Amino acid sequence: MKEFPTHKATLKLVSEISSFLENIGVSNHPILEELIYVIIIALISLVLGWIARVIVLFFIKRVVKLRKFEVGKELIKQKIFSKICNILPPTILLGLVSFAFISNDSLVLRVLDALIKIYLSITIGVAICAILAFLWCSYDSRRNDKNHPLRGVLNVAQGVVWIVIVIILVSNIIGKSPAALLTGLGAFAAALMLIFKDSILGFVAGIQLSQNDMLRVGDWVVVPSTIANGVVEDVSLTVVKIRNWDNTLVMLPPYTLVSTSFQNWRGMIESKVWLISQSVIIDVKTIVESDEVLVNEIIEKYPSLKGFVENNRSYQGGLAGINGTTETNLGLYRAYLSSYLISHPMISKQYQLFVTLLDSTPEGQPVQIYCYVASTDWAIYEAVKSEIVEHAIVAASQFKLLIYSEML
Repeated sequence: MKEFPTHKATLKLVSEISSFLENIGVSNHPILEELIYVIIIALISLVLGWIARVIVLFFIKRVVKLRKFEVGKELIKQKIFSKICNILPPTILLGLVSFAFISNDSLVLRVLDALIKIYLSITIGVAICAILAFLWCSYDSRRNDKNHPLRGVLNVAQGVVWIVIVIILVSNIIGKSPAALLTGLGAFAAALMLIFKDSILGFVAGIQLSQNDMLRVGDWVVVPSTIANGVVEDVSLTVVKIRNWDNTLVMLPPYTLVSTSFQNWRGMIESKVWLISQSVIIDVKTIVESDEVLVNEIIEKYPSLKGFVENNRSYQGGLAGINGTTETNLGLYRAYLSSYLISHPMISKQYQLFVTLLDSTPEGQPVQIYCYVASTDWAIYEAVKSEIVEHAIVAASQFKLLIYSEML
């Protein structure tokens, strides 16, 4: 029998393997003994890893159930403990595999040792990345009140973990220190920068977007140079995911938003009002000087204008004041529309509100309605805007004005 290291458990296992081979008529076959030993300890490692995972998860679930830890629930949901327990099988296998070989210089042992170390490193990398992802999710859901795009930071951290693991693995395989390997990589810095150009630009752009508070998850953005017009769903190291209003998804590199202009509607959402800036065009031939008969008819139809006409005020200051004149039917029309907007329940009185004239056009004289709807709900906004424009068109005839066309 071979000279194995003095480890009682391994000696017993090798002895049983030798006896089994002798019983079936195969003896003095070192390679077959080594192969069977490796298979057995691999199975033992997997079983022990599975048992450890079951035990750990059982106790963790019991503690979470009794203590009602929200963090523990999240850990279980993201399978953090399961990924950490995956480290056990390669660790056990690495500790036992050398006992199957007579010489530590065996080629098979060196190959197995390298493969197991690769397996162990991958499981360690998966575990660390899972922990980082959990920490990021916890911070993003609890403390990231402003929804800053921090997924790029997570991507960079996970990338650094895998780079370190790859460097360590390569250095072990080639038999050189990681420092020497890093020194050698300096010669390939230019090539690496070219390969990872998008990732580097995305990381820098993500920092700019976050630092300047230019973009958050949940923002409604419009990027004029693209078809993007919707809500930001995710911002990662290499892509910004935007869901358009037709539910199509647009993927943009983060540096596109930094290098070009884009419109962010967050300010409108936070103010809880939405601007209406709509025009109707009046036929200039119907604009006439007002007389006493016309003024009396208007007051009779719209008593709310009586105070304005009696005081003969051509304008009234303030955020929600009546602006118009008593000299023309168009001036009275503007005064009426101002009064109508002030009394409208869905128009905010805390923001600018007025009805004014724009530059004349060949079609006629545009009358602009400028006010804010007290809602950022799209359906409500469109309904209120349509209602106001419809009323403006119908009311024009009461002032002996004709609408040349509808909205500009």
